[in-house]
Amino acid sequence: MPRTKRILLILVLIVAGSVLYLLLWPVPIRPAAWTPPQAPRLTGPYEKNSKLAGTQRLSLGAGFAPEDVALDAAGNIYAGFDDGRIIRLRADGTSPEVFANTQGRPLGLVFDRAGNLLVADAIKGLLSITADAQVHTLTTESEGIAFHCANDLDVAADGTIYFTDASSKFPLTNFKADILEHQPNGRLLSFEPGTKTTRTLLSNLYFANGVAVSPDQSFLLVVDTGAYRVWRVWLKGPQEGKIEGFIENLPGFPDGITSNGRDRFWLALVTPRDAVLDKLMPHPMLRKVVMRLPGFLQPAPKRYSFVLGLDANGRVVENLQDGSPECYAEIANVVEHNGMLYFGSIGESTVGRFKLR
Repeated sequence: MPRTKRILLILVLIVAGSVLYLLLWPVPIRPAAWTPPQAPRLTGPYEKNSKLAGTQRLSLGAGFAPEDVALDAAGNIYAGFDDGRIIRLRADGTSPEVFANTQGRPLGLVFDRAGNLLVADAIKGLLSITADAQVHTLTTESEGIAFHCANDLDVAADGTIYFTDASSKFPLTNFKADILEHQPNGRLLSFEPGTKTTRTLLSNLYFANGVAVSPDQSFLLVVDTGAYRVWRVWLKGPQEGKIEGFIENLPGFPDGITSNGRDRFWLALVTPRDAVLDKLMPHPMLRKVVMRLPGFLQPAPKRYSFVLGLDANGRVVENLQDGSPECYAEIANVVEHNGMLYFGSIGESTVGRFKLR
């Protein structure tokens, strides 16, 4: 066979093999068709701005992706790296030191009233760390279903811990698969320290994420990342047990949510909506093809800063953004403390600090 024909045959076989791979190779997802609402424009309450351009970076030392931030009674700052270490900074943002190591992947962090650091660890489950850095496992499953990605948490005044399992199917290392599948694999759960009881409060969430209890303890909010919305779950009062939309059709992927204890919930949008991904969502077969592509060709978070302040009715009262190349990007959680916002991120190696006006 002439050399030119051999080369052509090889090219045809490569192309045919690639097409068969993209169409037929097994993938771990079972995509469900979903047509997302049209993404809101970045106008009005979401008007583009550069208010976060002055965000300060607080060094944690060598490490990456401090997803959440918590502050103790003395104002010391805590953040968890993707290698399991939880780093502590002094209240002035200096002197990083290793406080503890979960040997997992610490995501959500919050202190309880006894001074224990509660941790939603994507690998180890729900943890409690004492002031002397002793790590204790509180729970790893609910109703016989193990947590695959304990994600975020908050603690109520009565000590009940509310937390999420982002996906009962995929680990954090494969979060893209959960988003591309768009099946309701996420759960909202509670843990009562007194009885050591774990309960599933709400299932059928699309990558369950941030949790925040309201200042009056009457309701909690839970982030439904894959559906671009936040739910309100009533805990007390005449609407107890009712679940309703708090804010929907967000312009980005919502991640962590916290209460400032007074009049505001802070919601982190880890990245803006992806127009290509939205167009793929009604087409399960195309999403399987995307899942077969190399990681660098799949949808990924963009470097952008986006934080919203919401009132008790879900109205946007603060809109903080920064799209510059130097922005403190991919903010995953926001904590307000003494006139400052502290940011955790999945795309940075530092904690962000921003002074409120």
